Amino acid sequence: MISRRVVLAGLTGLTMPTLTGCAGRPTSPRLAARPGPKTTASPVGLDAVIDMSHLVAVTDFTLVRRHSNILAVVHKASEGGDWRDPLYSERRPEAEAAGLLWGAYHFGTHQYSGAEQAAAFLAAAQPGPTTIMALDLEPNELNPANTMNIEQAEAFVLAIYQATGRLPLVYTHPIWADGGSYGRASISLGGAIGPQSILARCDLWLADYRDEPELPLAWAARGWRLWQYAGDVNADNGGSFDSSSRAVAGVERCDRNLFVGDAPALYRYWNGHAVSA
Repeated sequence: MISRRVVLAGLTGLTMPTLTGCAGRPTSPRLAARPGPKTTASPVGLDAVIDMSHLVAVTDFTLVRRHSNILAVVHKASEGGDWRDPLYSERRPEAEAAGLLWGAYHFGTHQYSGAEQAAAFLAAAQPGPTTIMALDLEPNELNPANTMNIEQAEAFVLAIYQATGRLPLVYTHPIWADGGSYGRASISLGGAIGPQSILARCDLWLADYRDEPELPLAWAARGWRLWQYAGDVNADNGGSFDSSSRAVAGVERCDRNLFVGDAPALYRYWNGHAVSA
């Protein structure tokens, strides 16, 4: 996604090496554990989902599907209330024609209300019943003051549910979701996401590059649905599981995600059985 790995590098108490990300900015492939006890998620899952934006070059979605055993793509659709990914609508039919499941995500900001951002996302993404939707909830590293807060995120999710009858996934890192601060200005969500929040009713798309990821407290009882375990994977960066390449044919680079389940479960989930309210 557009900025997530740089953003997570600024979270309080984290130390890690940096690489170059999709936008030519530093990335944080492995996140240091914070002190104290933690709840860990099982690393078992189906390694068949990638995500990307217009910043990533795609040569052939057919290669993505047939040569790398990828089943699903989640593509950035929008950001804030006035920006659309310029390649989203072009790539969607290409990916679907190649037999790939399609998803759309929105990068949340502070400039617009949650409801306004939801409307912008729906207009850009044009989700159908088999389009997975997701809210990218993280600090805005290019403009920290323009970071979405909890209230805006909740309003976004509520508006999506009211419009579609479905809850989007929430993409976030455990420290950020639990109220951790970011950067010199120590910005945060405004508090930890609680188990009673509508956000906690959404399926979790976990961002954590450690071998054993940590669950945010609000999802401790539910676990994750998708786990982004490695970012900007290419021939030189195999991700966190082993030293072998996790590169995907047909794309310049991408983020790799596990789905909690097997291939039939992934298809059931994507094809409309993911409604949770």
